[in-house]
Amino acid sequence: MIKRFLKAVGTLGIYGLALSLIYLTNLFLMRPASIDHYLAKELILELTDSPEAMTYIGIFDQYNWLTKHNSKLSIPSSEDLEKDISNAKKTLNILEKYNNKKLTEDQKITKKIAIFDTKNNLKELEEFPYHSFPLNQVRGEHHSIISFMNDMHPVRNYSEALDFVKRTDLVIDVFSGLNDWLIKQSEEGIYAPKFVYAHMISQLNELINYSPEEHPLYVQFTKKITELNLSNEEFNLLTSSLKDSINNSVTPGFELLRDYMLSTEKKANPHHGIWSQPNGDEFYKLRIKSYTTTDYGPEEIHQMGLNEVARISSRMKEILTSLGYDSEKSAGELMNELNEDPAMLYADTPDRKQIVVKDYMDMVNEATEGIKDYFHSMPKSPVIVKAVPEYSEKTAPGGYYQSPALDGSRPGVFYVNLYDIKQTPKYSMKTLTYHEATPGHHHQIAHSLENENLTLYRRFGYGTSAFSEGWALYSERLSLEAGLAPDPLDELGILQSEIFRAVRLVVDTGIHYKKWTREEAIDYMKAKTGMSDTECRVEIERYIVWPGQALSYKVGMIKILELREKAMKVLGDEFNIKDFHSAVLDHGNPPLFIVEQKIDEMIADALR
Repeated sequence: MIKRFLKAVGTLGIYGLALSLIYLTNLFLMRPASIDHYLAKELILELTDSPEAMTYIGIFDQYNWLTKHNSKLSIPSSEDLEKDISNAKKTLNILEKYNNKKLTEDQKITKKIAIFDTKNNLKELEEFPYHSFPLNQVRGEHHSIISFMNDMHPVRNYSEALDFVKRTDLVIDVFSGLNDWLIKQSEEGIYAPKFVYAHMISQLNELINYSPEEHPLYVQFTKKITELNLSNEEFNLLTSSLKDSINNSVTPGFELLRDYMLSTEKKANPHHGIWSQPNGDEFYKLRIKSYTTTDYGPEEIHQMGLNEVARISSRMKEILTSLGYDSEKSAGELMNELNEDPAMLYADTPDRKQIVVKDYMDMVNEATEGIKDYFHSMPKSPVIVKAVPEYSEKTAPGGYYQSPALDGSRPGVFYVNLYDIKQTPKYSMKTLTYHEATPGHHHQIAHSLENENLTLYRRFGYGTSAFSEGWALYSERLSLEAGLAPDPLDELGILQSEIFRAVRLVVDTGIHYKKWTREEAIDYMKAKTGMSDTECRVEIERYIVWPGQALSYKVGMIKILELREKAMKVLGDEFNIKDFHSAVLDHGNPPLFIVEQKIDEMIADALR
């Protein structure tokens, strides 16, 4: 049905969207819906309620004359919470009414996923509506709105350029709504830690102090419209209008948020863990369940991390000793020395970023070719490498991935942070490539986007970092097994990445459950990984404002490896790595308990 809908949108000309929405109305609202139809309807309604999501997907842009989504932003409202709670309750009630006897096997899986997700979401909405930190130093709303406008909003003609300006006119309304939310959060007695305040005030002041001509929005916008065939009058009108928008909407919006931070700075939380917030321990348990899709407790995960750190450290020490390094020193100390070795670092030249980006792109191409024998098919969408934008590189992680547009208009992007020269030791670059690009995030996400067998809900409606990050970390190990990292130094890079994720199990639970301070967590990470001071600080500060998410990587990897070992043991010579990877990847981005179910089915099918 969804394929027919998307096909209709693409082939009916200027009336396509309107006619297709009528078709959807008849299909979904005039007769009983299957669970797939129901969830697709809810997803489409949610999608069309978010102008940002419509822009991100891309397929609606040719109908912007009707939807006007490219000139809109979502404005936070005081009514949002009650509306979200009501919708979640309604959804859960409808899902639980579907009779399993009348569902296909795939639909039963869909029901399990949707109920699991909805219950977790409802519990958070009802019990912990103000426990998150939307204003944070890593990916806060102040940076997100700039990156959305610069990276997502299309500027392919005069009309889209004009929509860009209309959107920036709304920034003050977005931040006003966020400011109201922050005030309600403070009424609940929830404040960010002191260091978050310091970062936020500094970042907001930096954004406030830009002149219109120097503002990241203006700089990127003028680059884009310079490439368009505009008249001088159109060009001048657009640039003048954007300057006015920056002066009257964007900068005042940042000032509003800055003033809130200044006015509440004295109330900043002196502690770092979520345990210190109201009912924080219960919130952390919910975050663990949501992010790992398991029933593990924080103590169990903490011990799992300690065990993995010890195992990986032993192998790293073995390699380092074989390379002639001091056997009396710990793996962390030796890795720190390796990170400081000038031979492992790029020269700090003006063109360093361009050189590193090109080298990363070469690694992406090499990995894409070298991993083909491990999969039945490779993604069609390309992936490119870009440097993290300067306005966010000081606090951004070492690398991250942005998925391609559904319509193919935008490739996947592997962003690399090149702010600190010591963040890019050469031996670690292949590992980051495998994780963020191929066969990691890009391979898995593009594979799902291109999988026409998935329903709309299974493609876009649910996702978990336990699966996506678990797969990306597993991909690093797979690349080593595939011979893509034959140099012992490259293996060290992979092991350092793995111990980094194992350390996350220790420090995340340490901070949010065992009441570690930020400094204690930084010291532990530094000692065990040998990562630079900058990296350790940025990472630990990220975990503090994003409780539980960092646990998903290693938990997911461990589960995938356990399932592979199980399949190999049971099937013996009949085990096929391509079939295993298909069983893992062909079902969207599911919870780990669904992955386990699909691997069990694969084993049973192979034994028939």
